[in-house]
Amino acid sequence: MKTILITGVNSYIGSSFEKYLGDFPNQYSVDSISLRTEGWKKGDFSKYDAILHVAGIAHVSSDPKMEELYYKVNRDLTIEVAKKAKHEGVSQFVFMSSIIVYGANNNIIDEYTLPSPDNFYGNSKLLAEQGIKNLENDNFRIAIIRPPMIYGKGSKGNYPKLAILAKKTPLFPYISNQRSMLHIDNLCEFIRLMIQNKESGVFFPQNNEFVNTSELVALIAEVHGKKVRLVKLFNPILNFIGRYTVLINKVFGNLVYSQDLSEYKNDYRIRNLPESIVLSEKIDEGIIK
Repeated sequence: MKTILITGVNSYIGSSFEKYLGDFPNQYSVDSISLRTEGWKKGDFSKYDAILHVAGIAHVSSDPKMEELYYKVNRDLTIEVAKKAKHEGVSQFVFMSSIIVYGANNNIIDEYTLPSPDNFYGNSKLLAEQGIKNLENDNFRIAIIRPPMIYGKGSKGNYPKLAILAKKTPLFPYISNQRSMLHIDNLCEFIRLMIQNKESGVFFPQNNEFVNTSELVALIAEVHGKKVRLVKLFNPILNFIGRYTVLINKVFGNLVYSQDLSEYKNDYRIRNLPESIVLSEKIDEGIIK
């Protein structure tokens, strides 16, 4: 049985992963701790085979007053936890990074694309990656995961905002774009495989399918028994606003990982897109077409 410690009590990914491993009761033992106080420093890490580090500030802020905190939490705390894990004999450290380390100016990310963060959230994640990689040796393996947008029941970010809109609006702009996304169940299975296989390196999991934002909204509406008409009427306005507004580009821009980059020796994509939307919206699976 593998013993796993999750840093980050009540985090969406950590809580979801712990619940997911409940389906493997004889294979994994899981504990979670908070890093909000100094108490974790007195804890015993030596009894764990792997640490999943998801504690951190996960949203993007442009407030310069937040910059110091981002580096303190996302970079410094990550390195500090990894050092303790190594010192106490933990054999693997799994770090949840983000596609954000590539910035917003890469439409297609492949094996040749270099990280180029354009905000202190992305930079703090990248510096954390670099800091923990320096600790790696044959007895302490580092697995870094750079997921795209994660979604699922109870998730935060752009997906729930789109879901609310899908249930209310009869019209939505049709923009031809592609986004990489990752359903929480696919991510949980991927993390499980990372730990089971004692992996090290940098990994880029994503769903099998790229997602078109407009078609995603229509699909969410459909599982709620509603119909959204996709129209190009608003495209000129959105294209103009998009030159000056980051939000428009985040929703309607292109941002994908090359599918080759996301292949793994074991299949971790246990949910396809329609099924994942049904699960995210908690709709009867009989609606899936």
